[in-house]
Amino acid sequence: MNIEIDKLTPCLERVSDKEIVDTTFSPVTKAELKTLKKWQFKWTAKDLAECEIYKLTVENDDRIQGLIAIQDMRGSNAVYVKIAESAPHNFGTSKEYIGVGGHLFAIAVQRSYELGYGGFVYMDAKNTRLVKHYAERLGAIHIGHPHPYRMIIDEMAAYKLIRTYNFRRDSNV
Repeated sequence: MNIEIDKLTPCLERVSDKEIVDTTFSPVTKAELKTLKKWQFKWTAKDLAECEIYKLTVENDDRIQGLIAIQDMRGSNAVYVKIAESAPHNFGTSKEYIGVGGHLFAIAVQRSYELGYGGFVYMDAKNTRLVKHYAERLGAIHIGHPHPYRMIIDEMAAYKLIRTYNFRRDSNV
């Protein structure tokens, strides 16, 4: 997993005018996945067949701003984040929106709550730089086993994330 958490904001922030815009998420369709171009990950890969894949969109705009693939790990009482990725138009200095990465993890936390896991989420970062980044931005804890960059978002960090990333400008969660 290689996604930057660029800003903590309850909604996405449009870079061009700094406007905060309401967001929503929903399961992505197979047809939508087939139309993706220039994304880093192959979202139709067979190893994602067991995952729930969610798209993050701006309210009243169907363009996908980011995707997250998660698995319900019943035996662990947690949600596993397999892949998270910002849309290509949300990378680099010319990105359209900031806040995508944090929102994707908030989706995983929300699903964890819905499944009765209290917000508990885990994932495998790509490198030590991202381990530090996720610890600072998400409150994730590096446990390093069984994957060297395994991290968890515990119940306390999950609560903070879901309070921050509430998908609405004026929402009080």
